Amino acid sequence: MLFTKKTAVAGVILSVSLAAPGNLFAANHREAPITALDHKADITDVFAFRSYDPADSTPHVTMILCVDPLLEPANGPNWFPFDPDILYTINIDNDEDALPEVSFQFRFTTQQTLPGVFQVYVGAGSGINAPTNAPKDSQGHSTVGKPVIPPQITSFSSPGLGQRQTYTVTMVTNGVSKQIGQGQTFFAVPANPGPRTMNYNDLFNAGIYTVGDTPGVRVFAGTVDDPFWIDLGGAFDSLNLRAMVGGGVLTPTQDASPTNFAPDFVSGYAVNAIAIDVPVTMLTSTGNIEPATSTNATIGVWATTSRPRLTVRRSPLPAESSGAWQQVQRMGNPLINELIIGTGSKDRFSMDQPANDSQFASFFLDPLLARVLNAATGGAVKVPDPPRTDLLPLVTFAPPIAAPGTTSGPVADMLRLNTGVPPTPVASASRLGLLGGDPAGYPNGRRLYDDVTDISLRAVAGVFNPSFNVAPNNRLGDGVNVNDVPYRTTFPYLANAPSGRDRRHLDPGEPGCTMGAGNPCPQ
Repeated sequence: MLFTKKTAVAGVILSVSLAAPGNLFAANHREAPITALDHKADITDVFAFRSYDPADSTPHVTMILCVDPLLEPANGPNWFPFDPDILYTINIDNDEDALPEVSFQFRFTTQQTLPGVFQVYVGAGSGINAPTNAPKDSQGHSTVGKPVIPPQITSFSSPGLGQRQTYTVTMVTNGVSKQIGQGQTFFAVPANPGPRTMNYNDLFNAGIYTVGDTPGVRVFAGTVDDPFWIDLGGAFDSLNLRAMVGGGVLTPTQDASPTNFAPDFVSGYAVNAIAIDVPVTMLTSTGNIEPATSTNATIGVWATTSRPRLTVRRSPLPAESSGAWQQVQRMGNPLINELIIGTGSKDRFSMDQPANDSQFASFFLDPLLARVLNAATGGAVKVPDPPRTDLLPLVTFAPPIAAPGTTSGPVADMLRLNTGVPPTPVASASRLGLLGGDPAGYPNGRRLYDDVTDISLRAVAGVFNPSFNVAPNNRLGDGVNVNDVPYRTTFPYLANAPSGRDRRHLDPGEPGCTMGAGNPCPQ
C-alpha cells in the first residue's frame, strides 16, 4: 500500500522531530523512489502465519502478498487489475541461507470481452432492455426490447464482466518448477463497483480454489479491502496524534481495547491480494511437521515483484516486453525499508536479495530512528546503545522465534515463522503478538490482525530488551487498534473490497471510529 505497516512506524517516529532529516520524512507511503513511480509493483504488505481455518485438518501456513496501494473503489472505468507484465513471487528460505528453496510464482492474463462498452464492469438486476422510445440503431432499425444493460454480475461467466483475469501458480522447489493446478482455471476476483453492478461476495467465494493436483493447497487472488490500519493523518502532521491517545502514549485500557480511539485513514480503500495456503510439510527442509523446539521448524518468508528487463513502447500499438526478470521490489518484515533503510539506499535494497543484506547491517543494528525518537521526546523514551542486538530476531534466525540452536544465518530481511507454533484461537489472540504474550503473532510470522504499527514502534524503542520494556516505551501507539472492517476467519481471511458506490472513509469528527461504532473519531 502507499502506506505499509513499516511505513507507519517510520512516519510516526520521524515526524516527531522537525530537526530530523527532511529526506527521511519524505519517504512515506511508497518506501522507495522506484515504487513511487511503479505502484503496480509496489508491495504493500506480506503476511505468513499458521492457518487457523477449521478446514485445514493438518498444519498449514497461509501466505499473503498485497500490492498496489490505497485503491479508491469508485475509480473506474478500468479499475485496477493485476499487471500481466509483473511476476509476483512468494519466497521461502528453509535452511537459513537467505536464499529461496521454495517459491510460488503468480502470473496474470487479462481478457477484455466488452471492448465496445465504456466501462469494464456493467450489470443490473436481471438485465435491462431498450424502452419503447429507444433510438434506432445506426442502420435505422428499431432497438426496442433489445438488451442494453446485462444482468448483475454474479459469476465469472456473467456477460457484464467485461474484464476478466486468470492466473497461473508455479511452485519452484530447489530450482525445479511445477505448475500447480494444472488443468484448472483460476479467476482473479475483480474490484467491487457497487451492489447494482455486481454481487461481489459471490465472486469472492467463487474465487477461492482448492488445487486439484496438489492436495491441501488453496489459492486466491483479487481486489479486497486493504488490511492495513493507521492514523495516517495524525502521523504525518509532524506526529500530531490525537489528544485522546495521549499524543501517542496509550493508557492501559486503550492498549487492551479491541476498538479504535483515532480514525483509520486507510479505511474504505482496496488493495490487490494474492493468497496461498499450503501444508507445512511443503515448506520445511525435512518435509515434516516439526515441533516448535526443532531447529528445522522456522522458515523465512519474503515476497518480490519483477518485470521483464526490456519494455518497448510502440504507440499506438501495445507495449512489448522481453528479457530476463528484473526485481523491482521485495518485502519481508513490515518495517525494514521504511523504518530502517536510508533514503539513498532504498532502491538498492528493493532490488537486492536478502542474502546480500550484510551491506545494510549498520542500518539494522544502529537505527537512526531510535535516536530521533529519544531526542524528540527529550529523553523520555530511552533506547538501547548500539549494536542493537535486541533487533536480531527480526533479521536472523534467533529466539524467541527460532528454537535455540538454530543456525542464525546471515543478517537478512525476512519474516521468520516458527511453523511448529500452533495458531492461537482468534478469540484469544493479541493484536500485539509476541509483545502481548501471543506466541503465534508478529514477529513470529505476521497475521492480518497483528498491529505492526504499534509493535514496530515499540520495537524501535527497545522493548525486546527487558530493560527497556517499560513505560512509555511499551505504551507507544497511534490509537488505531483494529481494521475498519472485520476479517474473515477462514481462508483467505481477507475482507471484501469496499463498494465503489458506498465506500466509506472514516474521518475525524465522525460519530463512530470502529466500523461505524464505538468511540467518536476525535478531531
